[in-house]
Amino acid sequence: RRPAPAGAPTVLLYAHHDVQPPGAAEAWDTDPFEPVERDGRLYGRGAADDKAGISAHLGALRALGDDLAVGVTVFVEGEEEIGSPTFVAFLTEHRDLLEADVIVVADSTNWRIGVPGLTTSLRGLVDCDVEVSVLDHAVHSGMFGGPILDAPTLLARLIATLHDDEGSVAVAGLHHGAEPSVDYDEADLRADASVLDGVRLAGTGTLTGRLWTKPALSVIGMDVTTVAHASNTIAASARAKLSLRIAPGQDPVEAAAALRAHLEGHAPFGARVTVTDGELGKAFAAPTDSPAMRTARQAFADAWGTPPVDIGVGGSIPFIADLLDVFPDAAILVTGVEDPDSRAHGANESVHLGELEKVVLAEALLLSRLGAEPR
Repeated sequence: RRPAPAGAPTVLLYAHHDVQPPGAAEAWDTDPFEPVERDGRLYGRGAADDKAGISAHLGALRALGDDLAVGVTVFVEGEEEIGSPTFVAFLTEHRDLLEADVIVVADSTNWRIGVPGLTTSLRGLVDCDVEVSVLDHAVHSGMFGGPILDAPTLLARLIATLHDDEGSVAVAGLHHGAEPSVDYDEADLRADASVLDGVRLAGTGTLTGRLWTKPALSVIGMDVTTVAHASNTIAASARAKLSLRIAPGQDPVEAAAALRAHLEGHAPFGARVTVTDGELGKAFAAPTDSPAMRTARQAFADAWGTPPVDIGVGGSIPFIADLLDVFPDAAILVTGVEDPDSRAHGANESVHLGELEKVVLAEALLLSRLGAEPR
């Protein structure tokens, strides 16, 4: 932490060091916790999300050395991947140390390799567990099958009600935002997401709208009898974890209530449906014409040699809302350290080293220019 010179702004540089679990080892081409450089990329769990953010901050500060015209506080946390449960308490307790005029959150993505992005919106997050129960205990599928449907079948029927025939989320009460001014080429999306040939994309409207400003609902986990442990019984219960991304501007408490009402109101064959609330995260929308944003836009344009794209991100960074609650007067800049090939949270996560160098340069330019601006 370096205090600001008299009359100069203070900049808080945020990143996080915790990572997602690596998942199945066989899905990785290399050891997920041994960094491996190959074809201009650095592979390893957390290489992009968010060790690249830490590297960007340290690289920019190293480049500037003692030539800092702003105050700087580096804040690296270790709970982001579990929803930052103590974040607000920490911010409140250490408000005097962390308060800043500009907050740079290096935890997002760029538009593509060679084109930077500045994130101006993020979807919010609602998740829950839903359990469907039909019996007190499992029974013989031959003796009782027919009039009694198993819980996994009924859970599947319930899940199917969450989307309409076009694949759009069909939960009443969820908001849609405006269509973005830029779009995502379908061929690029298919390649970036590794969509199999013949699979149709879901939803309507622009792809960026479907990714950034409309709700999305995914089944991210399920508890049913595994194939390896299957027996000729009718399963009494089955459970799924649902992850709902909500449009900027939607209240997550309101969205959670809408999802609960839908699930409880569509119980198939009168099955008992139990919904357990999970994590909530607010969406984020940044002003695109603030002085800090204009300075950042020029710094990124100079570092890449091409203007940045103002992008939305379909994912969620709930703690940004916490930063705004505690520091309402701060300008928040969400910068990209990833690219569409980074595979954050997935196997073979990586960061493009050439792009990371540009991120470092852009942040160094940003810090130097923020210090030169009149307050």
